[in-house]
Amino acid sequence: MTIRGLIWLALLFAVAVIVATVGGFNGGQILLVMPPYRVDVSLNLFVVALVVLYGLIRAMRGVWKMPSRVSAYRARSKQNKANASLRDAIGHLYASRFSKAEKSARDALSVDQNKGAASLVAANAAHRLHEYARRDEWLAQIAGADWQDARLMATADMRADGRDADGALVALTEMQAQGGRRIHAQQIALRAQQQLKNWGEVLKLVRMLEKREALHPAVAVRLRQVAAENLLRDRRHNSDALLELWQSLTPAERQSPRLADLAAELLIALDRRAEAKKIVEDALAHNWDARLLRRYPDCIVGGDAFPLIQRAESWQKERAEDADLLFTLGRLCLHQQLWGKAQAFLEQALKAADNEPLKIRTHRALARLFEQISEPEKAAEHYRASAMAMNVV
Repeated sequence: MTIRGLIWLALLFAVAVIVATVGGFNGGQILLVMPPYRVDVSLNLFVVALVVLYGLIRAMRGVWKMPSRVSAYRARSKQNKANASLRDAIGHLYASRFSKAEKSARDALSVDQNKGAASLVAANAAHRLHEYARRDEWLAQIAGADWQDARLMATADMRADGRDADGALVALTEMQAQGGRRIHAQQIALRAQQQLKNWGEVLKLVRMLEKREALHPAVAVRLRQVAAENLLRDRRHNSDALLELWQSLTPAERQSPRLADLAAELLIALDRRAEAKKIVEDALAHNWDARLLRRYPDCIVGGDAFPLIQRAESWQKERAEDADLLFTLGRLCLHQQLWGKAQAFLEQALKAADNEPLKIRTHRALARLFEQISEPEKAAEHYRASAMAMNVV
């Protein structure tokens, strides 16, 4: 017997003792009259009879409610087991025990209130097991209105993860039609648009997420560059469309050496050298970069390199020892047949060069120069030097 039972038993004995003691001194009578009958009983007997009658009523009431109590107990037991199964399913899912997670989630479905959460957990587990058909069956079981946003978000996320970009976008579109706009939904859309190579949408989503600080800055820069590069290449046959796209980019994107070099390369291929020259010069004004300097001599308009030589010489006043700039000046002078200046700039570039690729290019430029001025021995010497440098690389 528990302590609580002992306390109740002691209280019962105490009450019995009190009633017996008080009842011995009580001579009261109760008279019940119902003509032609008359009943005269002692007060003590009447009280005892009331207590017994109350006990009988309570006992009968307990027997009457026994089936409902048993039913409620079974329902509570079922609810507790289902909730325990749901907790186990979540634990197994995050412990990467996906088969056990799906089994526990199925056990949790014995209670209707768990249907939404258990189906989501089971769908996630089936997705991790690459059982996509079973995953979709679990998701289809989520019918409650309160769970539709969760179902659509989970569907989009898992479909994007499974390389089903179209399915992910369909789910996101349905969710947005219901008024759902969330940062995570935009992140999922970004993944899906990348898979579909919809670079215009990728660029738009990256800008939106970057404003909301939902992307790491380095990741955002890389994605913007990749999207812009592909958009530029898509317009490589139409110079007007290419320039229109270029102007639609943000200043930071237009100042990127990588993007500026690609845009200039594509415009040069379309014989739009003046625009390419402006793009390279604007980008160099903000980000000094060797690849832009190498691209600069290709931007000569109408065969006249003097404007470019003048601009490059103005840069040299601040960057006198820049090997890439000296090499660019040498190429420009070589194009303009300024042999002496070209030789001087290229030899200075060769001395200042701190990497083998630049040395190789400089040796080849000097070799071409000496060929032009009919000095084959020196040209051959620089060709050999470039070949030896290539072997080293």
